[in-house]
Amino acid sequence: MPPDRPNRLVLALTGAVVLLLAWSVWKPHDYETWALETFPVFIGFGVLGWTYRRLTLTRLVYILIALHMAVLIVGGHYTYALVPLGDWAKEQFHLSRNHYDRLGHFAQGLVPAMIAREVLLRCTPLRRGFWLTLLVLGLCMGISACYELVEWLVAELDSAGSQSFLGTQGDPWDTQEDMAMCGVGAVCAMLLLRPIQDRELRSIVPDKY
Repeated sequence: MPPDRPNRLVLALTGAVVLLLAWSVWKPHDYETWALETFPVFIGFGVLGWTYRRLTLTRLVYILIALHMAVLIVGGHYTYALVPLGDWAKEQFHLSRNHYDRLGHFAQGLVPAMIAREVLLRCTPLRRGFWLTLLVLGLCMGISACYELVEWLVAELDSAGSQSFLGTQGDPWDTQEDMAMCGVGAVCAMLLLRPIQDRELRSIVPDKY
């Protein structure tokens, strides 16, 4: 049965993300980039709020979603190319660029993979195995491709103001590398986080999992 009220973990994660959003909107690099980068966070809040009582997800997935939102919010505040953590890594490891956006695209594969896997297992006849894994990976790559198309559309509509949002940093292969990182994130999720998710699913519906 769905819970009568949100559990403490969900409330704590929601509060942390809201506080981070409040920080990020205070004097960001520019408000246009902030809005573009954090828009998925507001969409996520709406979807999660609407589905919470209908399909309460596992603790693992809620934690991953909150971490993904944090990555987006920090990127929106500084722009991905100027996040201090990425600049620190660039200097310490002698990298060619700020790679914070790669972290974002890695999360773009990791987190949706766990969401898609859980929803498919709980709401469709699919079971663990090759076809479930293939469908999850395909969905993640499709999401990545759609996001790159959105970036292209923004660039076409606002060629002057979209550079911070695109964050290519002069890399001609940025789109392909972003999608590759998404794929790596999805594969890592299926290899490393699947056992944790299965254990939590068994605790929710022991007869089915």
